[in-house]
Amino acid sequence: MKRVLLTSSLALALFASAASAQDRILSLGSSTTEILFAIGAGDKVVARDSTSTYPAEVESLPDIGYLRALSPEGVLSVNADMIIAEHDAGPVETIDVLKAASIPWISLPAGWSAEQIVANIRTVGEASHHVAEAEALATEVEAQLAAAATAAASVPATARKRVMFIISTQGGRVMAAGQNTGGDTIIGMAGAVNAIQGVDGYKPLTDEAIATAAPDVILMMDRGHDLDAANSDLFAIAPLAATPAGQNQAVIRMDGAYLLGFGPRAGAAALELHNTLYGGN
Repeated sequence: MKRVLLTSSLALALFASAASAQDRILSLGSSTTEILFAIGAGDKVVARDSTSTYPAEVESLPDIGYLRALSPEGVLSVNADMIIAEHDAGPVETIDVLKAASIPWISLPAGWSAEQIVANIRTVGEASHHVAEAEALATEVEAQLAAAATAAASVPATARKRVMFIISTQGGRVMAAGQNTGGDTIIGMAGAVNAIQGVDGYKPLTDEAIATAAPDVILMMDRGHDLDAANSDLFAIAPLAATPAGQNQAVIRMDGAYLLGFGPRAGAAALELHNTLYGGN
């Protein structure tokens, strides 16, 4: 069988009906892996990429490398019957090589919306032959996302906090999330405002841009205490120290896969961030 890129529900249904219930699945991407384990298909996962760290039992699986820096040899070495991947798996050169391999490849569409999160759950459920379990999870996640949206909508426009999501401060240079990023999306889902406007992607900020952003809160990924910059180091960067966030030492740290995974825990993450920002329960 040639490599199959399944994008339509009809094509996926045709493949799922013919595939073996004992498929050996290579899961590429944290949200894909979380979905598989959440719907009870974890026993079919034979390997994962390095972004897949939840739930804890995935750590015992072979790690074939970083999602966007895969090697054909690494992918082929695990003898998977099926690959389910997030949209940005790569590089292109590796994907091109794998097109010639006889391994069906299911690519989940890009997108951080509630609709796409739920659609991806259903797609993974069909591919792994766990349709009923995926439907139950989709219903649960829809409810969580709706609860987060309700909480976000309850915040008046004049009371919305300005949040700067910082991904790196290496060398004293602040790299933060602009529009069209996961950071921007989760900030909005929590009922806050991204302090970085007029910028697409993750970009380094000038001192002037930091001053203009004037964040009320700094949001960062929690990478573990030995890897995280302490607040004292963070606000040793003079432009950050001068912001409202710096003056109030207002920093929120959350697990990166939880915060930016946009998988089954997306609604819970958005609601937790909302409650941390606005003092909810």
